Amino acid sequence: MRLLMLGGTEFVGRAVVESALARGWEVTVFHRGRHEPPAGVRSLLGDRTAPDGLAALVDASTAGSASGGDGWDVVVDTWSAAPRAVRDTARLLSGVAERYVYVSSCSVYAWPPAAGYDERAPLVDGASADAEQTDYARDKRGGELAAVEAFGPDRSLLVRCGLILGPYENIGRLPWWLTRAARGGPVLAPGPRDLPLQYVDVRDLAAWILGAAQRRSSGAYNLVGPSGMSTMGELLDACVRVTGGAAELRWTAPELILDAGIEPWTQLPVWVPEGSDLHDALHRADVSRAIRDGLRCRGVEETVRDTWEWLTGLGGVAPLRPDRPAVGLEASVEAKVLGS
Repeated sequence: MRLLMLGGTEFVGRAVVESALARGWEVTVFHRGRHEPPAGVRSLLGDRTAPDGLAALVDASTAGSASGGDGWDVVVDTWSAAPRAVRDTARLLSGVAERYVYVSSCSVYAWPPAAGYDERAPLVDGASADAEQTDYARDKRGGELAAVEAFGPDRSLLVRCGLILGPYENIGRLPWWLTRAARGGPVLAPGPRDLPLQYVDVRDLAAWILGAAQRRSSGAYNLVGPSGMSTMGELLDACVRVTGGAAELRWTAPELILDAGIEPWTQLPVWVPEGSDLHDALHRADVSRAIRDGLRCRGVEETVRDTWEWLTGLGGVAPLRPDRPAVGLEASVEAKVLGS
């Protein structure tokens, strides 16, 4: 198999590249040059937001056609800004690639999605494949429309992800909890302990994407582990164990946390109160289609342990995306709540 990865140097893209290389695939990475791609790939440099930013892809595509080459079996694209970048790239590649996988998001569903929503749920309004950057939900839906427009419904695969955790995470959610546990002392643990979570390890996501490409899958899939695959208690207990066990989890009722003005999901990453629209959206998606078509998920302990090993290898500081807001709770706010 021949893979063209658009990106490929961070988080999801990097996991896809490493998984493809482990399978013996031939991998080309098109990226901006801000980070080194994994060893063993063909590297093409370009910036999709710049004039003539696709020149390297144009040259590679033209050279392949002139020599009678077959192009790529699959393109994987994780773009999350202006949909027109997906439109331009997909149009360029539609004649030299067999299949286009667009890594989208469950955010494309109209708010609020009902608990148990599947791929047939209503989608956000106002999205366009030709749009400049607007908001995350409409940008991702516009990217989906652009992929389908260029490759058609039978040659495009829309992977609607939920919460993604694991090594290389550049959003900072699991790294924040690990860093907080490593610091030790009393830790504000948002309850209840048995709060059901729904996430996918980035490596399991990557494996599913490549398997689906080989199977020539198409259409939309909610791609996250099953709801309740782990709990808030299991996640934070694992964080304490792998970092040395010095932290003391102080389980706190959701009402006390919300009354203190603490923002779920951002100030206390991963956590949202059960029964809320946000919990239904983030932790209650129906993923039966993805499981039927091969999704397999590793346990929380492995995800947490491997993320900690990666993080400590970087000196304990995760590389964070500059276009995403910071996550985590200030120590003073945590201490105030625990002391009340």
